[in-house]
Amino acid sequence: MRTHSFFKIATLCGLLALTGCASKVAEPEKYSGFLNDYSGLQETTTATGKPVLRWVAADFNPANYDSIDYRPVTYYPIPKPTTQVGKDVLDGLLTYTNTKLKAAIAERKPLVTTPGPRTLIFRGAITGVDTSKEGLQFYEVVPVALVVAGTQMATGHRTMDTHLYFEGELIDATTNKPVVKVVRKGAGDELANENTPMTVDTLKQVIDDMATDATMFDVSK
Repeated sequence: MRTHSFFKIATLCGLLALTGCASKVAEPEKYSGFLNDYSGLQETTTATGKPVLRWVAADFNPANYDSIDYRPVTYYPIPKPTTQVGKDVLDGLLTYTNTKLKAAIAERKPLVTTPGPRTLIFRGAITGVDTSKEGLQFYEVVPVALVVAGTQMATGHRTMDTHLYFEGELIDATTNKPVVKVVRKGAGDELANENTPMTVDTLKQVIDDMATDATMFDVSK
């Protein structure tokens, strides 16, 4: 009976742990400060089915603008390369992001280098590229499997999750006030363990989805 009770308690604790690790959007502690104001952000679903935090000004009408001033995406804050996420990867991710996003935004409206009265200014930043131990799977909730999982973590053989964090906004060039703000957390491919280096391909799909969503963005949804 005591063993059965212990199993139930362990299962409950494991489920609670799973719930705590299940967030698909950026947590407030991950906000970088790139945006001046994070109030009003609400969780919604993009055209590609990805969860995202977004705010849109109540009076925003895309038809009021006929061009976009694209400011290249940067890193904010500037990241420090690691043995798992090297400088070449960070540089490659930034280049790929700008190539894809600039092309996607250009599909919406003509790009200009000098903003006018009917221009939107786009500014964005990659605010985080990280790896973390994969969350416990349901089958690992049983006590024996928890021990195995702990051993895997200690020996560096546990699967690593990868994430890319992005923050961006559209600004009315006349008023210099934001009309759209987005905070996004994208999950990339898993790495075999903490000794497996990340490549640009690890997070390419995250960036591709961002570009697709920029192309298909509908303010009414």
